Amino acid sequence: MNTTHHIAQANWARRNAPLDDLKGFVDRLDEINALADGSPGFVWRFQTESGNATDFAAFGDDEVVFNFTVWESLETLKSFTYETDHAQLLRDRGKWFDTPDRAPMVLWWIPAGHIPRTEDAEARFRHLWEHGSTKEAFTFRDTFAPD
Repeated sequence: MNTTHHIAQANWARRNAPLDDLKGFVDRLDEINALADGSPGFVWRFQTESGNATDFAAFGDDEVVFNFTVWESLETLKSFTYETDHAQLLRDRGKWFDTPDRAPMVLWWIPAGHIPRTEDAEARFRHLWEHGSTKEAFTFRDTFAPD
């Protein structure tokens, strides 16, 4: 485990209906957030006063659902993403969200103990969309080491 760096992760999706109509997603949101919060390697999760981030307008777009977390390592993030009940939500995402026209997730390394801002996440997305995967902004498909 890397003790000097953590991995920041942000993802977005444009919902295909009002949030109140996304029952299968909304009904499990608290459960999946609690699962993340208690998972090995979890460090931090962006949330508003609602306890999640569904009321945050990422990129100034009220239709976008935004998720933003920090993990101790790529391995712990991947484990949560693909080896827990979270994976079912990934499989079902087409029920609630439009197919993205650009990368829906971005990763980047941060110093351990640092909590990034939403503006940082949006800037990393723009970097990824403009330049592809680099050490500044990448995806699970093209990872980079922290140094």
